[in-house]
Amino acid sequence: MQAGGATMPEVRNVARERLERGELSLGVGVRLTRSVEIAPAMQAAGFDWLFLDLEHGTMSLDAAAQIAVAALDAGIAPFVRIPNGEYAMATRMLDNGALGIVVPHVDSGDEARDIVQKLKYPPVGHRSVGGWGPHYGLRSVTVGEGARILNATTMIIAMLETPTAIENAASIAAVPGIDVLLIGTNDLCAEMGIPGEFGHERVGDAYRKMIAAAKQHGKYPGMAGVYDHAIMPRYIEMGARFILSGNDASFVMASAGNRSGFLRGLALA
Repeated sequence: MQAGGATMPEVRNVARERLERGELSLGVGVRLTRSVEIAPAMQAAGFDWLFLDLEHGTMSLDAAAQIAVAALDAGIAPFVRIPNGEYAMATRMLDNGALGIVVPHVDSGDEARDIVQKLKYPPVGHRSVGGWGPHYGLRSVTVGEGARILNATTMIIAMLETPTAIENAASIAAVPGIDVLLIGTNDLCAEMGIPGEFGHERVGDAYRKMIAAAKQHGKYPGMAGVYDHAIMPRYIEMGARFILSGNDASFVMASAGNRSGFLRGLALA
């Protein structure tokens, strides 16, 4: 592919490629780390995407953008969760390395349509073209080709976190430009009045409804907030494929605790 006489750099989204092949697409949350080394480290650990959390974390846009650029080079897809409605934050992240935006608390098809209008380039949406950044290695790319490729490569992930969202799963999934329906199971359980009961039958019903809606409209079903090894397979066997697998802080604490426990348990002579 040529742009201005030069070969256009390839823009890959390995998380999307996994989903297109019918495989599990595995993500890891980044809330503790601020170093760009987290990107190649998590790629080496076997993950496909980073979940840079700007909704609940204190990470700055600049830190998130630097990690996103490192992720592009490392071959792991950088996704950013924004606070609901913070579209200016979302587009700045998309301009500066992100390959997808996770939008929390999406309750209706109308909200989903508004998200697509804000985050996709014309003709799909009305996102402003602000020049090309890290995705194309800062090279010059024609507006038409650049927008077309990024529209196809980047992902919009709608989080369903209330019973209302589950009831409206089909209308959300029907919106062109939405790629993933991701149940935020922590918030969903809290909204249902069953906090922490991830194996509850009502949660199972919610997953069945969401997965059926996603499959009906050619979207990918996702799972977040469920990290119990006894429960995770249940929703994956139902069809969940876009899986938030945990976060850097919990992984560090688990591994560190295992090592200190092992050493403390040694019998000293």
